[in-house]
Amino acid sequence: MADQPSYRPLQKSTFFGDDRSARPLVPGTVAQGQLKADERFYTGKSGGELVTTLPVPLTKELLARGQERFNIFCSPCHDRTGSGNGMIVQRGYRHPPLYHIDRLRQAPIGHFFDVITNGFGAMPDYAAQVPPADRWAIAAYIRALQLSQNATLADVPPPARQQFEGKKE
Repeated sequence: MADQPSYRPLQKSTFFGDDRSARPLVPGTVAQGQLKADERFYTGKSGGELVTTLPVPLTKELLARGQERFNIFCSPCHDRTGSGNGMIVQRGYRHPPLYHIDRLRQAPIGHFFDVITNGFGAMPDYAAQVPPADRWAIAAYIRALQLSQNATLADVPPPARQQFEGKKE
């Protein structure tokens, strides 16, 4: 057992008919943990089109995680409200678009996931730094930011609306 014959990488072998010691992978096999069959979750697209709904359940925990990740990765450029005036921009970096413009408010949620994944314009990709679940959390939080910055009294649920209506001056 102490002396076992072995091959160096790509060394010739007479044992197999193709004279190769390195064996080809079995067709159709995928490394464990590497199958990314859920196209919507891993790409933000379905059939080549950006998804319009979250592929994960929208929960309070998801939004809290999205806020945390947004404040870490996104706010240096986009600031904490999404108005694009973060510290990096204040130091001379290119100003990103506001999340509150009509084009981005009407963009499908898959757009934000795709931009975080692949980058866009001056923005680099964050695929290596931010896992897919966190990218979706950030995208959901961006939607919440957009709603918060453009909310009207009609958006407030009726029971809570009464406390705001009484404060008119």
